[in-house]
Amino acid sequence: MLAKIRRMHLRDGLSIREVARRTGLSRNTVRQWLREEGVTEPKYPERSTASVLDAWAEHLEAALRADAHRPVRERRTAKALFEQIRALGYAGSYPRVVVWVRRWRERQASAPRRAAFVPMSFELGDAFQFDWSCEYVFVGGLRRRLEVAHTKLAASRAFWLTAYPAQSHEMLFDAHARAFEALGGVPRRGIYDNMKTAVDKVGVGKARSVNARFQAMCSHYLFEPEFCNPASGWEKGVVEKNVQDRRRQVWREAGERRWSDLASLNAWLAERCRQGWEETAHPEWSELSVADVLQDERTRLMPCPKPFDGYVEQPVRVSATALVHFQRNRYSVPTRWVNEVLSLRAYPEAVVLVAEGVEVARHTRSFERELTFYDWQHYIALVQTKPGALRNGAPFKAMPEVLQTLQRHLLRHAGGDRVMAQVLAAVPVHGLEAVLVAAEIALEAGRPSAEHVLNVLARLKDGAPALRELTQPAPTLKEEPRADVQRYDSLREAQQP
Repeated sequence: MLAKIRRMHLRDGLSIREVARRTGLSRNTVRQWLREEGVTEPKYPERSTASVLDAWAEHLEAALRADAHRPVRERRTAKALFEQIRALGYAGSYPRVVVWVRRWRERQASAPRRAAFVPMSFELGDAFQFDWSCEYVFVGGLRRRLEVAHTKLAASRAFWLTAYPAQSHEMLFDAHARAFEALGGVPRRGIYDNMKTAVDKVGVGKARSVNARFQAMCSHYLFEPEFCNPASGWEKGVVEKNVQDRRRQVWREAGERRWSDLASLNAWLAERCRQGWEETAHPEWSELSVADVLQDERTRLMPCPKPFDGYVEQPVRVSATALVHFQRNRYSVPTRWVNEVLSLRAYPEAVVLVAEGVEVARHTRSFERELTFYDWQHYIALVQTKPGALRNGAPFKAMPEVLQTLQRHLLRHAGGDRVMAQVLAAVPVHGLEAVLVAAEIALEAGRPSAEHVLNVLARLKDGAPALRELTQPAPTLKEEPRADVQRYDSLREAQQP
């Protein structure tokens, strides 16, 4: 409209009266706009009207800002805020409060929230970034929550994923060992947030009280740990973006599958990581893939040493049933350590019991609860004095099928439990494989006994006859014997005078 008025008056030479007639504007408005320098849109002041709610605006805004830091289910509604200020003396209506709250939230939603950041650049072999993410997949027939370790080289953008049931120390150490081995070396620095497994206490500025075991791992791999400022995830934005990208690409596919165990899932993740290196273009050199840049970076990485022995150790007391308790599960140890204090070393996949610096028991670690894991060989020494426990002993239900079959045969006779105890006593002496072979031979004989089993074990120990007995078929008669009574009578006649 401004341009139209200026053209009609200045170019076409129409009078202000004629311009006003043609545009429908007043002559004073046309005259005022023609006096303005340049073509700018006129701005009129907003109409301000006093409201009874103005005196409570500051109180409502403070309440809404406080609610922004609370969980959604704990935030107050407009009705609750109205009741609150009415109790303090507000005399207005409820709809005014609703309109004010709605407009305040709209202004907050439209306000710019993103701050400015400086782009980061890293030299090859300089640093890696580490972070955890939470994902859900079906493992072992159940939908489980998994903690995924993300390790990403800051220069080449090569990444490595490993899934674990938790974020404990042993999982953290194992994740580093696997990542360094897969990436082909160790960078000079590691960038972390202030996770509890690495930082015991956050000080002022960059001051950190680093966990002793975490520091030992850093010293083993010879890299320097650096920690971001609290609530400053952009300081390790490379791995933060990796969490988002892998969630859209890898975990969406993983969530659609069913995994028998965690090992098969991690094997598939390893293949997907290597495939991602080949398919992803580098953000700075689009002509090269991540795998191409990784080849150059590997030449600048420090050599990868042997994996850090990343266990978590704690003392445990052996119960009267030769069991130790760890994370609501029970694990067996040899009965000679009953009522003693042992050292339990927890690994991501195993639980190891150590006494006097020597490993005395090892079990596969379980993250379920209220389960008991027996090694029946731990109780062999005890049943020598208590053979009756063999009949209903819980640990011996896990014996090999051959020994269980032999036990059923022996328990049919009086004193069979003591005879079975003698057979089991040979396991520590001769080895489990030899005892299993001897038990099979005794069962094939039809009337198994402890003497028979021990005799076979002795022959196995002395030489090869017993082995040939197993590997070669039993000899068979070419001509079956016949009951010839007449031949017997002929012999009697020949002896008579």
